[in-house]
Amino acid sequence: MATAALIALDWGTTAARAYRVDPHGNVIDAHSAPLGLSQLGDTTFPAAFARLLGEWADDPVPRLACGMVGSREGWREVPYLRCPVSLEMLATRLAEIPAARLKIVPGVATRDAAGLPDVMRGEETQIAGAIDAEEERTLAVTPGTHSKWIRVERGRIVDFLSFMTGELYAVMIAHSVLGRFARNSPPTSDLPGPAFLRGVDRGLGTGFLVHDMFGARTLVLHGELTSEQAPDWLSGLLIGREVRNARTWAHRHGDDAAKIRLIGTDALVARYAAACARAEIGVERARPDAAARGLWQIALEAGLIGRAL
Repeated sequence: MATAALIALDWGTTAARAYRVDPHGNVIDAHSAPLGLSQLGDTTFPAAFARLLGEWADDPVPRLACGMVGSREGWREVPYLRCPVSLEMLATRLAEIPAARLKIVPGVATRDAAGLPDVMRGEETQIAGAIDAEEERTLAVTPGTHSKWIRVERGRIVDFLSFMTGELYAVMIAHSVLGRFARNSPPTSDLPGPAFLRGVDRGLGTGFLVHDMFGARTLVLHGELTSEQAPDWLSGLLIGREVRNARTWAHRHGDDAAKIRLIGTDALVARYAAACARAEIGVERARPDAAARGLWQIALEAGLIGRAL
């Protein structure tokens, strides 16, 4: 077994991922489990942590986690840091659970122009792993249940905007009339198809979102979409509107949003890339191990591990 320098954990709401990382920041081994905060049930955090570690439990290397494990509902709440936030700030504000030999990365908070607060946990670590400190200005996007559009300047998170796109889609499919057809139909491919792109085009327009969403039903009733296509159309509509609104937000802050850095899973990244292409926004895809790499970067900065020669 290759020598590890760090055990890194990306512990979120629905899943937890554990990585063994070598002294150069490369992932040696990884596994995941349905042990996110919403999946724990009666399982305690120490018990879930032991299951995550498995045969790595006796490895004496440092352990560092990010994500919702540090939230109010998590193992230990770690206070948010207010934007702008640098790698150095993340590394100096780690919380510790001594009995588990585990340190946890803080989340990040901001407020919009009207004073509405916004928060992230886990994405700040992905940023640390996906964007070099030398990059002057980057607009990063982390698709997911609550996707984030993040303005980064020379490695510092200066501002961000959250969208409940993924959760809104899931709620509509599971609990609304819009999902009635979808629940009785087989899922379509993860690859963006014509129905998805048609929804994106509608979302990029100037219509009213709450009105447009009803189209996932009416287009089927009028024979213009099949029931199998309706979920893709709704997904495209919501992602398209997110892209439109986020671009407006970026423009207000002097960013032309001509190119973004996408960080996330292949299926979601493909959908966001297709939507951005429709909006004539260029896309760069981040390394797939951004969270593990970010935890390694933070561990280095915090002095938990030494830099390999």
